Amino acid sequence: MDYSDIFRTIFLAPLVIGVIELPFTLLEFILKFFLPMFFLFIGYRLLNVLLRRILGKSKIKEDIQKNILLWTRRILRLGLLLLLFILGGRLLGARIFEYIKMFTTALNKPIIDAGNTKISFLTIILIIPVYIIASWAGKTSRGLISPDLMNRFGFDAARQFSISSLLRYGVMISVFLIGLSIIGVNLSSITVIFGVLGIGIGFGLQGVVANLFAGIIIIISRPIKDGDRILIDTYDGTVSQIRLLSTVINTITNESIIIPNTKLVSEPVFNYSYSDRSIRVTNKIGVAYNTDLDFVMKLLEEIASANPYADLSRKNEIRVEKFGASGIEFVVITWIKDVKDKFTAHHWTNLEIWRVFRVKGIEIPFTQLDLHIREGNFT
Repeated sequence: MDYSDIFRTIFLAPLVIGVIELPFTLLEFILKFFLPMFFLFIGYRLLNVLLRRILGKSKIKEDIQKNILLWTRRILRLGLLLLLFILGGRLLGARIFEYIKMFTTALNKPIIDAGNTKISFLTIILIIPVYIIASWAGKTSRGLISPDLMNRFGFDAARQFSISSLLRYGVMISVFLIGLSIIGVNLSSITVIFGVLGIGIGFGLQGVVANLFAGIIIIISRPIKDGDRILIDTYDGTVSQIRLLSTVINTITNESIIIPNTKLVSEPVFNYSYSDRSIRVTNKIGVAYNTDLDFVMKLLEEIASANPYADLSRKNEIRVEKFGASGIEFVVITWIKDVKDKFTAHHWTNLEIWRVFRVKGIEIPFTQLDLHIREGNFT
């Protein structure tokens, strides 16, 4: 077989998928479908870049620019989808409806048949939009409850979180189950559902189920809630989202840590804002032994009270902690209003101590080693 025969066999012979012979060759597919779609996609990308640069040089407000870019992308994507169907129709020709019928028949063929429940590939595909709609309904329902209304009923932040979370997941599960029944999944047979769940647990879903129930426990018992500052293991950050299977913590370095809910239920969690967001910040400083301690305590009290993050309704504390090897060590305990400012407040106090002590001539000792050499003969 020469090269021309190989070329005709690969590019000019009709394509066959299984027992289905398609009405076009590989060469026709490349020329009539792949290449046009490739150039259309390149054009779509170039138009986006060009529009972004034009808007960037214009004097249009940033929020308006974002809306223009968003709607432009949506329109262009809709146009690409339409052209995709047009090119596919041209490629398949008059037999397009025949292939659509074959495709839908294959999708509707049941792959799971348990009693009255028949699940096909089409059912599995339709589960995706059902889940998206259920998630959207859950988030929307959570926003329907006004914080002002719950404040009138005397609900604190933790109870408000529990009520809104339970409402969100309740609506989400209800809409999801209704959607499953609409697309043809019969939910009347509870034994089938529990049977599938049992099989899943047997094949390694124990962790998923455990995290699910741990998420429900967190929502009901409220050991943590959105916005709490917590420490678990070495992760110190703010709870940004509590989900059914995991919780997202945003650290001070803007890193998102995803922690399984079972870890939050089974291990100790330091919740700095469980009942009160104010905490005590501790700064340590040493002074030389020949320093006037009463004067130092007065200066440290003034520094702690001047801290812009301090809670002035609470009394700060200045303590002599110990007599160290190089000097006398003080502890400055400052109450601050919000735990999220603890690192900033700690930095401010340290920096202010350094400035004030330098102006007042107070010595901050450091470890040093004195070497004494005795006179004598060394051999």
